[in-house]
Amino acid sequence: MTTALSWSELEALTDWEIDRTNGPTNAQARLRLFGQSEADVRVTLYRDNHAWCPYCQKIWLWLEEKQIPYRIEKVTMFCYGEKESWYKRVVPSGMLPALELDGRMITESDDILIALESAFSPLTYAMQAPNVMPMRRLERLLFRAWCNWLCRPASLIRKDVLSRKKFQEIVDLVEEALAATPGPYFLDEFSTADVIFTPYVERMNASLFYYKGYKLREDNPRMSAWFDAMETRETYRGTQSDFHTHSHDLPPQMGGCYENGEAEAKRCEALVDQGPWAEVPDVKYAEPENSRAEALARMLKHRENIVRVNPVDDATIDEALRCGLTKLMTGESVQPPAGSEVGLRYLRDRINVPRDMSIYAAKRLRQALEDTAAMVSDKQGPAIPIRNRYDQNPKEFASA
Repeated sequence: MTTALSWSELEALTDWEIDRTNGPTNAQARLRLFGQSEADVRVTLYRDNHAWCPYCQKIWLWLEEKQIPYRIEKVTMFCYGEKESWYKRVVPSGMLPALELDGRMITESDDILIALESAFSPLTYAMQAPNVMPMRRLERLLFRAWCNWLCRPASLIRKDVLSRKKFQEIVDLVEEALAATPGPYFLDEFSTADVIFTPYVERMNASLFYYKGYKLREDNPRMSAWFDAMETRETYRGTQSDFHTHSHDLPPQMGGCYENGEAEAKRCEALVDQGPWAEVPDVKYAEPENSRAEALARMLKHRENIVRVNPVDDATIDEALRCGLTKLMTGESVQPPAGSEVGLRYLRDRINVPRDMSIYAAKRLRQALEDTAAMVSDKQGPAIPIRNRYDQNPKEFASA
């Protein structure tokens, strides 16, 4: 019978590494230089540890597109754990994101972008440009229609179908705005307008698929073309999350997300939660050849803490992880120990994109963990919390 690879044998199967400072956009960086000198750094971005905060993503994407050298300080969002005391001394409100520019601290994402434009020039068009302002208003209309549909029980707004209709009416306006430009972006070329739309449109795409069975990208051709164009950008791919992460991180942030109970929504929910993850339509660019190697490298880096926080005893989950990672890297199925399926699925449900790894790496790892767990039984791990995500507290991984 095939046996699981040892940790040293697994280590020999990956040499994945990236240049976090000068290479592709990535969630692990603490300093971004884009080939420039550290002496050129005028900006420090304070963003969330999870690389999930939508307002942080907006600033992060802007800085990456402009290739402005910057430092990153990572802060815990209240949903995941206690906010660091040092940050509350710097920003008493605890708000995220915050940005230090030439020694001046700025909060509120729109104010941050305006300050960055003043210091470094706009990203094609300025926040307050006449052609950007209507796009900003349209994005807020879309945001409110999404919240009204996603975050209110159907009984409080009479009918789920009515909220869907109102949301689609605003989406139709977005489609018209995109159709009015010669290319796939919101204006004549990629600009601040696209950065403004990115964070919440990405979350709409994920949450409405999961909770409502609605396919924002597939059912709206101009938005589909916009997503396709965004995914050609290395900057966006480095900040992009997956449907699983968004669907389970949104409820505590939004005060609740409500299913409509329809058969298609239940099918979509099951697909996101239980796979096969290759069929989840959260990404369309071609899978990189090194996605498995990336997943393995990230697991190896955090192995001790992954084992420590798992609900299954250390020896059992250690062996089960090696079985799952053997499946990931070789395709060989190895029988994991009895009782380990709970621990494997606990980890499967807590992979966070892009904090832990990129989308395709996460898909491969989730599938390998599930395939291995299924060899034992269909017993699931502890439920994902919906009032908080303290199960994702970054302090548990600080030593890595």
